[in-house]
Formats: sequence, structure tokens, C-alpha cells
Amino acid sequence: MSQTLKHVQEHLDESAPTDVTETFSAWLALVERLQARVQERFSLERDPSSEVLEDVGSDDGPRGRVRTYAGPEIDWMVHSHMENAAAGFCNVHLTIWLGPQVKVPHFGMALGCFPHGWMYLDSVPRSYLVTDTDSYDRYYEPVNARWEQVRNDNDWLEPFISRSGFVRAGLSPTAFCYMAPADERMTDLVSELATEHLERWLGWVDEAPRVPADEQAALAAADEAIRRNIAERDPANVMGDRYFGADTTQRLVRALWGGDRMLPRAHEQGA
Repeated sequence: MSQTLKHVQEHLDESAPTDVTETFSAWLALVERLQARVQERFSLERDPSSEVLEDVGSDDGPRGRVRTYAGPEIDWMVHSHMENAAAGFCNVHLTIWLGPQVKVPHFGMALGCFPHGWMYLDSVPRSYLVTDTDSYDRYYEPVNARWEQVRNDNDWLEPFISRSGFVRAGLSPTAFCYMAPADERMTDLVSELATEHLERWLGWVDEAPRVPADEQAALAAADEAIRRNIAERDPANVMGDRYFGADTTQRLVRALWGGDRMLPRAHEQGA
């Protein structure tokens, strides 16, 4: 398997224009289904700050949408997409950042085309796993065999290796991060892995021990720092600049980490 060291915009700019509308529609439907599953499990309220981002862009060009939610157990959930599918680009997100009542990894999921298909599924660490071996043993070692199986049994997948050292630093050891032709085979695998990823994560939340009350504020602060740094340092933010302009992109980025949030954070609700 080859490894590619290119930014998203480099892949897009070096490829012939390709309509990825069919793949975008399939992945949008998948994320809608997973988001509905999350809504069944958790009490969530849409944050009013994202209402202005319900429809960004133009009818005949790039468009996007960001919906954000919070609740007693979920500090911040982002359900969003950005697309210029007719020209070969789309990006669909479902990221779920837990409150500090449990120390389960956060849920990370992003799917894209540029114009090759791209997937990212990860359990975002909340600690340094080399020292926090309890978290590693509980949440990562049990997934390692599945990670190996996906890597070994699908030689058509190309590992996506970001040029950004910061992006690489944020990945867990069991992150699924690949590129492949945006076809039915990839859609099927993405659907399987994403559904499995969510159900496993929900099980972790249900079974997790509670974090002591005197440790929750520090965990909440660290969580927000992780979320903000990932959002602000994403090299793919240049695609937002390209399609929507710098001012709108900054608003979109703030929505990803909750910079304009109006609802209280999870630890402020007595979770």
C-alpha cells in the first residue's frame, strides 16, 4: 500500500473535475442515520449560535451547513457538511464531545471526497495513552485487532497520511484514516465501520465509571482545548476560505469548537 503526503487541496487541485454527488448523497444519508441514533440515546438541544449557519453558500455553487448541539452528557456535537460536489469536493462531519462526567474518548467521524473518497473514524483521546494505560487498555487495545484486519484485508485502501504534524499528533493508534475510489465498495465499508464505531462508542458510554466531581472541571477545560486546537489548526480550513471567504470560514471554525455557543457546557448542568 502506498502512502500519500498531500494536503486535501493538493489532491483536489491535481485531479480532473469529477462529480461526486452520488457519494456525497450516500454519506450524507449515513451521517443523518447515525445522528438520529445519537438523538435517541442522549438529551440534546440545538445551540442557537449555529442557526445562522443552517445554509451557507449559493444555490449554484459551494454550500454548507453546521448544526451544533449540547446537553447534560454531551458538551458539544457537530453535525455538518460542506460541498461543491459537482466539482469533486464534499465533507461530512459528525463529531461528539462528551462532558467530563465520564472519560470515554470523544467520537470523531468525517467523510470526504477530493475527488477520491476519504474517511476518518477515531476515538479521540482525552489523555496521554502511554501513561494513561487504563484508558489505552479499556478503549484502544480491544479495537487493535479490528484495525489490523481492515488494514490487512483491504489492499485497495490507501492510508491517508497528513503532511501536518499536528494533525498526525491528534490521531489515536486505532484511527481509521484512508483514501480510496469513491465507489460502492468504499461506501459499503465506510457504512459498516461507522455503524460499528458508533455502537461500540455508545456501549463505552453506558458502561463507563463516573469521573470524580473534583476532577471534572480540569477534564472539561482540556477537552475544550483539544477541540479548539483541532478546529483552528486544520489545514483543510483553506477549503472554507476558498469557497466561502475568510470571515465565514472563521465563523464555521468557531462553530466546530463552540466559540460562539449559547448553551451551558455539560459540567455546568450538573451532569
